[in-house]
Amino acid sequence: MALLEIAGIARSSYYYFIKKIKSPDKYEQVKSEIEAIYHENQGRYGYRRITMELRNRGYVINHKTVQRLMSFLQLKCMVQSKKYQSYRGEDGIVAPDLIERKFQAEKPNAKWTTDIYMCVISAHTKNSEASLKHT
Repeated sequence: MALLEIAGIARSSYYYFIKKIKSPDKYEQVKSEIEAIYHENQGRYGYRRITMELRNRGYVINHKTVQRLMSFLQLKCMVQSKKYQSYRGEDGIVAPDLIERKFQAEKPNAKWTTDIYMCVISAHTKNSEASLKHT
């Protein structure tokens, strides 16, 4: 027991780790199922979908446990998220460019422009006027 004193480990901790090493892995069957589900779906399933598939197969297991086991097995979902694309082509009617992008005017109030796509016009009702007073 002199080695335990040198290492600074309590005797109970030593026997705890010896017992833990000899005990079987309680997630061994779940790990093999996780790997099977992952490879059946070509690596497209993440921990959420694998958790749902495990529940369909009769296993009751928390999603955090599945996430931890997948991390231990080095399994990661290979699906890349799609990037946001807002362009939808020509929307609506394009107004003619009457000022031909010449925004300088010789005198005040000669040229007025706006971006009508972003203008919000709301109907004035009693409810909308009342809500404006409370804000």
